[in-house]
Amino acid sequence: MSKSVSGISEVDEMVQGDGGSEAGGGTEARSGTEARSGTEADGDTEAVVELGEVRRLWHLLEPLHAVLYYAPEVFAQASALGYETGERWPTYFPLRAAPLGAVGSGRVTSAFYSFSPRMVAEHMDSAWQKASPADVLSARERGIDGAYRAMFGDRATSPELVEAAGLLRRAAEAANTAGRPLAAANAELAWPDAPHLRLWHAATILREHRGDGHLAALLVAGLDPVEALVSFAAIGAASVERFESRGWSLEEWSAARQRLVARGLVTASGTATPAGRALRAEIEHHTDQLAAAPWRALTPADRTRLTELLGEFWVAVLGSGLLPSETTLGIGKV
Repeated sequence: MSKSVSGISEVDEMVQGDGGSEAGGGTEARSGTEARSGTEADGDTEAVVELGEVRRLWHLLEPLHAVLYYAPEVFAQASALGYETGERWPTYFPLRAAPLGAVGSGRVTSAFYSFSPRMVAEHMDSAWQKASPADVLSARERGIDGAYRAMFGDRATSPELVEAAGLLRRAAEAANTAGRPLAAANAELAWPDAPHLRLWHAATILREHRGDGHLAALLVAGLDPVEALVSFAAIGAASVERFESRGWSLEEWSAARQRLVARGLVTASGTATPAGRALRAEIEHHTDQLAAAPWRALTPADRTRLTELLGEFWVAVLGSGLLPSETTLGIGKV
């Protein structure tokens, strides 16, 4: 793999994808303090974090976390515990839910939000009969260890990765996890000894911290789980077919669309109205605001350095071909 990415500007260009935020929303549509988290009035100019930077850091971290759910090394560990690995969902749910403990499908449905309760129950009702959450946590650590070593080679122990892991840990340990169940559950786990595993653990805490905040933003916007998906598909974040992976029936999807039509957020054909695009931009803006606090634990120079350091590992994960070309997260489109 490449040992470096030449400069922050190149990494920034890659993680911004095809234009940053949808319909001119998000941080690009705002200026001044509205597009920042923290202000100089806080008494600490270092606490100011541009929300565009918050989103770009998420774009860098998401693949580093999400490869867990696609890596053959992780599938091998899950298969040894008795989970089916022909598709990713039988392992996705216990791997992600394990930090919560031996919870049932109702609590997982609540925490994951956008999945059909039927789909969650299908994979969670028997999940802990195959293996305990502690066993799943051990398996996912062994799996990501193998996956990272396969993708990063000898760079898994490089000074650059060690430095990146240290910076990410500082941010992760600064995350306030109150009201954020998945972030709190992961933050409560012991930190691994190996630097590349600390990097993954920190990325996971920060990713779930952002995800929990995103659900709060959806609730404030008055979008139930299926409406959240329909409205996101309506702005072109991903295809309707991709969102079908969340397990909702055609009837449920159509009913949610009709509710959004009645609110003036989507058209009868399923595309977003100006009001719908504005609402989704506001949701992403609120998500960035809620995700910004941990990054204030790092100075601007630290964050710039972190972006430089993560670039080669982000490229390695994307270059592995393990991640799908389209996801339901809208990275590069929001």
